[in-house]
Amino acid sequence: MADKKLDIIPLYEWGMFTEPRPSVVAGPCSAETEEQVMETAKGLREMGINVFRAGIWKPRTHPGCFEGIGVPGLKWLQKAKKEYGLKISTEVASEKHVFECLKAGVDLVWIGARTTSNPFLVQEIADALEGTDIPVLVKNPANPDLDLWIGALERFNRAGIKKLGVIHRGFSTFDKIKYRNDPQWDIAIELRSRFPELPFFVDPSHMGGSKDFLLEISQRSLDLGFEGLMIESHCNPQAALSDAKQQLTPDELSDLLYKKITVRDADSDSKEWRDNIDQLRAKIDVIDENIIYALGSRMRVSRQIGEYKKNNNIAILQTSRWDAILSKAVEKGKEYGLSEKFLKDVFNAIHEASVEIQNEIISDKSSE
Repeated sequence: MADKKLDIIPLYEWGMFTEPRPSVVAGPCSAETEEQVMETAKGLREMGINVFRAGIWKPRTHPGCFEGIGVPGLKWLQKAKKEYGLKISTEVASEKHVFECLKAGVDLVWIGARTTSNPFLVQEIADALEGTDIPVLVKNPANPDLDLWIGALERFNRAGIKKLGVIHRGFSTFDKIKYRNDPQWDIAIELRSRFPELPFFVDPSHMGGSKDFLLEISQRSLDLGFEGLMIESHCNPQAALSDAKQQLTPDELSDLLYKKITVRDADSDSKEWRDNIDQLRAKIDVIDENIIYALGSRMRVSRQIGEYKKNNNIAILQTSRWDAILSKAVEKGKEYGLSEKFLKDVFNAIHEASVEIQNEIISDKSSE
């Protein structure tokens, strides 16, 4: 079933972000002291940041860790808002958090990955926000479950939240990768394809887990055409009570945003660009038609093989045969500069469809 279009107010009509990209939400992982909040807010405001973030309640894996300053920290955010003209934002994970934020005049809230993974909590928060005009950004769930992510968005939209967007912070993984969380950009791209109207932020701080990766992740997200970044910034990262390794000073953030990253244009009026891109896209269309034809031909052969297996009482799965096909495809793909992961993803999808076809044939009793 096709996804229903979300009823969304465009990002640049929210009254807190301005074009051109990137739209930025920045501030410390956690509000720790009034001095830390104010000093960081001042530095960010001076470099042109308009939306300030700080964690008030921090969901931690183990008890005894710093779990946020709680409600008193909202007063510090209020002070930063009053003195520096900033919009203020924080994460909410319960109905109580929502009510405290509304009382404090918080301008934007976001939903953390662990909360997105729990439809009961999402619905509780959506119900608490119903009737308000506050923008909501929804982080991806901890696990790579696109439907769960979409379901959370639908719950907020049904509650009347139209200033709605997402934050991609990567997915938890047991694999050894250089980042803290696995980007799995294909899932983010799929969400953008289904809901192009949805404002899209990327959180390179939590995705990378280290400030060493902030540039490459931020650049990748802008190259993909996403609108915004949520980046952690602290006046003294070394002394931070949470996520010290991934936070930049305001000066370092300024250097990243204004000197290092490149913002790509969404389109161009250049005749040379338009003529060349149209020609290349026409070639892609022809190639895609050939791919579809080849896939159709392959599935017809799979169907014939299924009939033959059924008539000879042979099991569907032939593991050694499939391993040989996959190995050959990966090796051949190297000649064309195709990555092993890409080829395995493609061929595994083809194999899954072939198995499904053969399973339908073998399960069909009508032909016997």
